[in-house]
Amino acid sequence: MAEHQTHHQMQQHGMQHGQHQPGGTMKSLLPEKGPTTSQVVAVVTLFPVGGILLTLAGLILTGTIIGLAVATPLFVIFSPVLVPAAITIGLAVMGFLTSGAFGLTALSSLSWIINYIRGARVPETLDQARRRMQESAGQMTQQVGQKTKDVGQTIQQKA
Repeated sequence: MAEHQTHHQMQQHGMQHGQHQPGGTMKSLLPEKGPTTSQVVAVVTLFPVGGILLTLAGLILTGTIIGLAVATPLFVIFSPVLVPAAITIGLAVMGFLTSGAFGLTALSSLSWIINYIRGARVPETLDQARRRMQESAGQMTQQVGQKTKDVGQTIQQKA
């Protein structure tokens, strides 16, 4: 009996808060107002552009497949020459890229070492940089205030 009353109370409580209303979740997914003018203009402008780009992508894919079908027999005929040439060019490109990566790593390491020796260390955190900016702004404010005071005193003395 007590279980029946508790179940009945839970059903009534849920209905009062709108938890079990059919279609309630669908209404929350839909926007409350219609699209804005800028959204409509964006869709009207970008829809043709997207269609044109999709058409171009399809044409390029078709051309690539036709070109590959035509060139495959040539690749098979000239493969004794092309495969070693491709391997040689690939190794040369990898060598240049590796050389450049090592050079950049060496330069950045040397730059870091020089900055470390000079003592020009980068602040560890953003808070430290903000504190240094506030300190320098405070010092500049004091200097400007002192110069203004000095100029005021010299004007009073001359008057």
